[in-house]
Amino acid sequence: MKASDWIIDFFARRGVDTLYGYIGGMVTHLIDSASRDARVRFVQTYHEQSAAFAAEGYARRRQLPGVAIATSGPGATNLLTGVANAYFDSIPVIYVTGQVNTGEYKYDKPIRQQGFQETDVVSMARPVTKYAVLLDRADRICLEFEKAWHLVQSGRPGPVLIDLPMDMQRQEIDPEKLEHFAPEDEGIMRLDDAAFSAVVEAIRHAARPLLLAGGGAIGATAALNQLSHSGIPIAVSLMGKGAVDEFTPGFVGMIGSYGNRSANLTVGRADLLVAIGSRLDTRQTGARREEFCKGKNIIQIDIDRNEMTSHRLGGRTVYYGDAKDFLTRLAEAADTLNLHPEWLTEIGFLRETYSQTREVERFVVNRMPYDMLEALGAASKPGDIFVADIGQNQMWAAQTLRLREGQSFLTSGGMAPMGYAIPAAIGAVMADPVCRAWVVTGDGGLQIALQSLPLISQYRLPVRVLVMNNASLGMITQFQSLYFHSNFAATTPDGGYEPPACALLAQAFHLPYFCARTPEELTQILRKIPASALVEVKLTAPTTVSPKLEYDRPFYDMSPPLPEEELRKAIVSAQKKSGHKRYILMKKGQGVLL
Repeated sequence: MKASDWIIDFFARRGVDTLYGYIGGMVTHLIDSASRDARVRFVQTYHEQSAAFAAEGYARRRQLPGVAIATSGPGATNLLTGVANAYFDSIPVIYVTGQVNTGEYKYDKPIRQQGFQETDVVSMARPVTKYAVLLDRADRICLEFEKAWHLVQSGRPGPVLIDLPMDMQRQEIDPEKLEHFAPEDEGIMRLDDAAFSAVVEAIRHAARPLLLAGGGAIGATAALNQLSHSGIPIAVSLMGKGAVDEFTPGFVGMIGSYGNRSANLTVGRADLLVAIGSRLDTRQTGARREEFCKGKNIIQIDIDRNEMTSHRLGGRTVYYGDAKDFLTRLAEAADTLNLHPEWLTEIGFLRETYSQTREVERFVVNRMPYDMLEALGAASKPGDIFVADIGQNQMWAAQTLRLREGQSFLTSGGMAPMGYAIPAAIGAVMADPVCRAWVVTGDGGLQIALQSLPLISQYRLPVRVLVMNNASLGMITQFQSLYFHSNFAATTPDGGYEPPACALLAQAFHLPYFCARTPEELTQILRKIPASALVEVKLTAPTTVSPKLEYDRPFYDMSPPLPEEELRKAIVSAQKKSGHKRYILMKKGQGVLL
C-alpha cells in the first residue's frame, strides 16, 4: 500500500472528511491520494494560512481534529501563523507539511539549504506545537500519525506538526507490519471527591461567589446553562463566549480589557472567583494584578499544570481537572449552593445599570457599529455561528452579540491574527453543513483574507461576510488617539492606509453584494440576504470601542471612567480580605496554593 494512501485512509477512518491546504511539489502524492478517496475532499484554500485557520474552524465545530496540508519551504512557513494560533487557543489540528526527499535533506550539515525549497520547519514549529517531528522512516508512519491523533486531543488540546519527506509519501508499506502507538491510559483528569467538595463548600460559604467560564469550558454548555438557570452567576472570557446561553438568569457578561463593564464590576464585587478553563491572562486581569486579587479568594480549575505553576497571579488555589467533568458535577449540586439573595439582587442591578446597551447610550458618540451589530443579533437564528476577526470589529461583536443556546462564537484570542474569521467560518460550515455563519470583520482584516473569499462562492457555502468598513485600522487609531497625539500613521487614508473597494471585490469573487449605511438598511438586507453574500457596513470614522481598559488602571476602572463616587460605591465593599476561607480551601480540598 502506498504510504500517502494509508495516511488519507487514516484520517477518513476517524471521521475527518475535509482536508485543507495548498498543493505544491512536495505534497502531490498526498493530494493525489486524497482526490482518489471518495470519503474525503481536499479544499484548495489559495493560501496556506487560510488552510490553517479553516482547519481550526473545522475542528472547533466538528469536535474532531482538523487537518491542514502544505508543501515544503514557503508553504510550510506560510502555515506557521495558523499553527501558533491553534497552539495558543488550544485547538486540535494536525498539520502535515511536505519536505524534500531524505537524500536531499541537510540534516545536521552546517549549511543553509541542500534541497530546493528545503526548510527546517520542525525547529520553527516546536515552540508552538505539542509535538513536531520529521517523519523520515516509513516504518514509523503509523506510530507517528496515531501519536499525533492522540496528542492533539489529550490533556490540553493543541496542534501537532508532521514534516513528511516526499520519498516517504510514495513508499510502499505493509500496514500489518507497522508499529502502533500505545498511549498511556490517561483518562479524564478529574477533581477527587475531597477537592470537589472543597470547591462546593467555598461557594456555599462565600457571600458573593462568581463562576468564570473560559475557553476550556466550551463543550460544557448544558451544565453551565443549568447552573445559570439556577441563578448561579456566570461570567465568560473572550474565548469562553458561547459556553453559556447569554439570556439565562445568571449570566453577567464578558470580562476583560474590552469586556462588559457590568462583568468587570461584578468581578470587583465578588469575594470568590471560580475560574474554570481560563488562564486569567493580563487581558482579563489588567496589568495591576494585585487589584484583581484584592478582596477575594480565587480558585482555578485547569488541566494545564505548566500554565498554572508559571502564572504571575499569586494567591490562587488551583485544582487540576477537566472543565466539563467539573461543571457537570457542579450542576448536579446546583440546588445545594444556597446563594445569598442580596448578591443576586446586586448582580441584577450591575447587569442592568452597566449593560452594554447603557454603556453605548452613555459613553459612545458614534453608536453606529453597535447599532449595526444589534441588528445582526436580532436577525440571527438558533444554531448560527458568529465568527469575529481581529480589531474593533471583534470587540464590538463580543461586547454586543448576545448568544442564545445553540449559537456559537469563534474568534482568535492568544495570537489574534487579522484575516482569521473568513477561513475559520469556511471550515466551520464545512464541518457542519446545516449551520450558517456570520463573519464580522473589518476592512483591514478583509484585505488579509481575500484569498478565502472565492471559496464561499466556489462551494456555495452559507457564509455571510459583514465588513465593518470605517476606512481605517480602527483599533490602532483608538490607540494612536490615546498615546500618540492622534498621529494616524499607516491607519487612515491620510496616513497611508487604503481601504478596499468591497463592491468590486464581491464582483471579482462572484458574491452577491449589499451595502448598509443605517441599522434599518441592514435589517432589511438581512431579511432577504442569500446564503452567501458580502455586506459592506459603511461606518463614519472615528469609531471607538467602549468600554476598554487603559494600561495601568485597575481592571474594574474602565475607560471612559465612571465618576469617582459612583465607582467607589460599585466596588468598595469588595475590598475586604478573607484569608481564613483560603485556609479552609487548602485544608479540605488539598488544592495547591500558588
